[in-house]
Amino acid sequence: MISASFLTSKDIPSTLTKLNNTDVDYIHVDVMDGKYVENKSLPFKEMRHIYKFTDKRLDVHLMVSSPSKYIIDYASLNTEYITIHLDTIENTLTNLKLIKSYGIKAGIALNPNDKVESIIPYLPYIDLILVMGVIPGMGGQKFIDKTIDKLEELKVLKKEYKDFNFKISVDGGVNNLVAKKIYRLTDIIVSGNYITSSDDYQKQINSLRFKS
Repeated sequence: MISASFLTSKDIPSTLTKLNNTDVDYIHVDVMDGKYVENKSLPFKEMRHIYKFTDKRLDVHLMVSSPSKYIIDYASLNTEYITIHLDTIENTLTNLKLIKSYGIKAGIALNPNDKVESIIPYLPYIDLILVMGVIPGMGGQKFIDKTIDKLEELKVLKKEYKDFNFKISVDGGVNNLVAKKIYRLTDIIVSGNYITSSDDYQKQINSLRFKS
């Protein structure tokens, strides 16, 4: 499955409209507070109008220090996943339960330096593990090749913990060449600049899809 990010878009309404006319599976919404990461995204009072430009399900990635208020906001939209980071200033388990209380699937993001074993205590509560292929917060970065080792670890983890049904997603620096290397290890591929800097969104999306 493909989740398209509009993080680097200069014209968000136009980008969302174009993405809505493709067969992309999700719209990946990067939410940044200027604290957890340096950059800051549009405030929710503007982001809540996203439904005017797309009816795709949302895959929300909270790169924020205090996720709870953002969880409440984004739960009101057409959201399938809300993903938080482990190293926020709030309690991770409490926020995962908050996400699920809205009937939304909960995810945990792993930064490049995070260890796979750090998520094991949360496996009963998560539906998605989002593996960052770049340092979070900026679009257009190059994919870190060591990310593939982490994906291999997660594939093993998935076999060991068969009782828990979580999907593996990769975000950051993904183009068609990277997608070819990782598609057997992932369920969802997040791609932004590779799609949105193109004149043909559908062609780029097609080039990211491989059959296992």
